[in-house]
Formats: sequence, C-alpha cells, structure tokens
Amino acid sequence: VMLLAGFAFLESLQVFGVRPGLDSTEKLCLALGNPEKSFSTIHIVGTNGKGSTSLYLSKILQNHQKKVALYTSPHLISLCERLRINDEPVSEEILNRALLKVKEAALKENISPTYFEALTVAAFLICKEQGVEVLVAEAGLGGRFDATAVAKGILTILTSIGLEHTAILGDTEEKILLEKLGIMQQETHLVHFPLTEKLSLALKKFKEEKGINIVSVIETHLPKLQNLGRHYTENATLALSAARFFLKNEFSEPLSYEALEKVFWPGRMQLLYDKSGKLRYILDGAHNPHAVKRLVLAMQENFPNEKFVTVLGVLQDKDHSEMLQMLSNVVSEFYPSGTPYERFTPVETLKMEIENLGLKVKSGNLMSPEFLEDVSKNVSTPILITGSLYLIGASIEILKADFNELAFFKNLKPFENERH
Repeated sequence: VMLLAGFAFLESLQVFGVRPGLDSTEKLCLALGNPEKSFSTIHIVGTNGKGSTSLYLSKILQNHQKKVALYTSPHLISLCERLRINDEPVSEEILNRALLKVKEAALKENISPTYFEALTVAAFLICKEQGVEVLVAEAGLGGRFDATAVAKGILTILTSIGLEHTAILGDTEEKILLEKLGIMQQETHLVHFPLTEKLSLALKKFKEEKGINIVSVIETHLPKLQNLGRHYTENATLALSAARFFLKNEFSEPLSYEALEKVFWPGRMQLLYDKSGKLRYILDGAHNPHAVKRLVLAMQENFPNEKFVTVLGVLQDKDHSEMLQMLSNVVSEFYPSGTPYERFTPVETLKMEIENLGLKVKSGNLMSPEFLEDVSKNVSTPILITGSLYLIGASIEILKADFNELAFFKNLKPFENERH
C-alpha cells in the first residue's frame, strides 16, 4: 500500500521521540498562523481514564449543539480515529493535507518535530479549517511539555494519578501530578476528584503558586453507561462537572444524560453481543497494573463468581507477574497472544511466565481470525481479550464486520505503524 505523502512524512519522524519543551510546536503553530487560537480547548490529563473522560465530555458538548473535536491517542486501527469531529473520524484525505502543511512549515522554519508534535499541529489546523468551537484534547504523555499544551486550555480535567513512564515524568506520584498539571496556564480551572493527602498538599501548593481555580465535582445519580466498571461512572462524573462549568447557563442535565447513555469508549470494558443477543467477547485494553486492577473489579462486580477464558498479550516493559496474579482472580485459563509488533512479549515467553505462576495456560498464537476461531470453538462462555491496546486493535480489525458495537471502525483502514 502506498502511503499518502503526509502520512509518509509522519512515519519518517522519530517514533518515540519525547523532547522536553514546547519550542518546536510553538514555532510550527506560529508559522501556520496559530490555528490553536481559533477554538476553546479543554485538556484531559491523568494516568488512566483520559480517553473515556474526553469522549464523554465531547459527546455532552456535542449534544448541546457545539461543534466539538476530540483528540486522543493511541489509535486502535487507524490514525484517523485520533481526531474526531462531532464523533466522525477525520478522513485520510483531510489529515494527509494537514500533515503536508506541517511538513512544509517544518522545512521552511528548519524544525524537526516529533511524530506526536506534527500530528498535534495537524489536528489544530484541521480544527480551525472545520470551524470547531471546542477541542477536547487528551494529553499524550505528561502535561507540562505535552504538544497539546500549546493550545492554551481554559479548563483542565485530572483523571487519576499512578506511577507510569517514571523515567520521563518523575518517580513519585507528587512529581507526576505536577508534571501533568504543568499543562495549566495561570488563572485556569481544574476539575478533579479528591486526592490522597500527599497529593492534596502538592496540589494546594501548586494552586497557590499558579493561581488556578478548582471547579467542584458535583456527584449526581448517573444513567447506566455502556462501558462496565465503577471507574467509568467516575470519569462520566468528571465530564459532567466540566461540561456544567464550561457551558454555564446553557448546561442541561437531560441533554447530558442522553449523551452519556449512548456513548461508549471502544476496546475498554466493551461487551460484544452476537446477533442472537449472546455475550461473546469482552474487550479491555488494560495494559498496566493500575488498569488491570480496575478490569478485575469491574468483572467481579458485573459477573460475580465467574471466571473467563482469556486471550492475553502484554508488552515487554510492563509488570507481568503483578498483572497476571490480579487477573487470575477472574480467569479460568489463559491463551497467550500478541501481534507481530516487536514490543510484545513473545507468545512462548508469556506462556512460560504464566506456567511459572502455577496458572492454567493453553498454547497460544499471534492474533488472527484462525486463532480466535480456535479459542472460541471449545468455549461457551464469553471470551475476555486484554493486556494491550495493540492486541485490542488487532481483535477489533478481525471482529468489526460481525458486531454492531464496532460500527465506528467499519470503514477505517488499518495502519501498520506504531500506535503510540
């Protein structure tokens, strides 16, 4: 497949380049006429739960007749998923055109942006072109130096804080909190749930230094959400409080609830039912101990005393034994899997790790229609697929034609690139 020129440019940029500083992004935006100033921005930062919170908020705003862009990462199948305008993935043609403009500006100004920086500036350009009113932007990694920070937000939502990417973000939760809140400008507003005592102290100090305002989270009785798990209810509550603040007197609870009832975040505690209404698969991209803990809780709450056949693929840099031990509470047997992506733990290695913990494991294989068929044919209960969003993406590509819940992906073509 020939890559369109804009995508080829993106692919050529260093994949995991994280460079401290907003210098390149700011220069690119300036060269392109500061597209990020043409809309309001709401930032979502945190360790887990950013994606669903962003999606819930964008849906609520859209239901209030706003033209909303949602910028998230990583993608499950196609790069075009990362920017949705009023819930439609941006077209390849539009994204390609924007990337070419970024490339041209980068050459002219002699800037070498990272992959994420180039993509973010392209997203800003598209938002301006399409007349977007509000951009709901999920921070890529940190906050302070995240490329999305260049669009100065009027409101920031903090989802949760856990230890991750410690080499880049800092080795204590307080450092990570401050790194993430670094996205905030003076006098902006923050929405968050109560934090631990240590983190509250760090936040209080930050609040005084930066002069930020705290928006109180109003707990309401929420409608039933499509994604299972208490953490989704929490994320929806954050989104509601942010919408209430942002929309002021335009805010309507019925419109917001209607949005929340319909929306779901794909590949996360997502249930797939076959034509006869039978639950066949549960997809959840839980890829670190923090997320696995939530997955296990959600499974225990919704399927008490049940155990599931589980297809599992994990990247090499995760804490496998902690993840496996937690999962063993809801798993009857494991089928190790993965994709050809080189960061995956090889299937055989994962099989040995599971065996060494004394857990029941079958022989595995890379994710493919044949492998999934093989696992399904001896199983009458739903199959859980988890451990990595890359694995979920590969599963969705196989299952999307058969399940209505995956309609969003039907016309998206897979990208073989890194989905960071």
